[in-house]
Amino acid sequence: MSQKKEEILAGLKTALEAELTGYNFYKNAAQTTTDPQGKETFLRLSEEEIGHFNYLRQQYKSVLDQGTYDFSKKLLKPARTDPGNPIFSEAIKKRIKESHFEVSVLSIAMKLELDAANFYRSLAQKAQSAEAKQFYLGLADWEVEHFQAFEQQLEALKEEYFQANNFIPL
Repeated sequence: MSQKKEEILAGLKTALEAELTGYNFYKNAAQTTTDPQGKETFLRLSEEEIGHFNYLRQQYKSVLDQGTYDFSKKLLKPARTDPGNPIFSEAIKKRIKESHFEVSVLSIAMKLELDAANFYRSLAQKAQSAEAKQFYLGLADWEVEHFQAFEQQLEALKEEYFQANNFIPL
């Protein structure tokens, strides 16, 4: 097996692991949050992550078997990627003092999504074909949209959460 093929497969394997981690994280978040809109959002995100996983698995198999990507099948676009859509319902503000889990999920999700976006950008830089480069940049953009949605929701809740829990910046 050529070194280039091994590098592509290693990158895809890392991407597969990251998408599976994201799937499990969002699935767990959906099962744990008590916010109905949060539950729906996290379920949708877990479905998107498993969709990424399955698509990347197809690409891995194609590179392994054929030596090249198979872009004949397209990755489905997310149903809702607008960062202006809140993750949680307005009701979360009424119980903000007890929303430790939800605030933590936002912070962790931001890191997961940003790490994924940066990783996909690195794969795009290494890609030999324009099509592969565009593929990875598209995945990176998708992850950035998720990051922005989480960031916006965290910013909307942070001050009230800090005040309710007596977190006073020094």
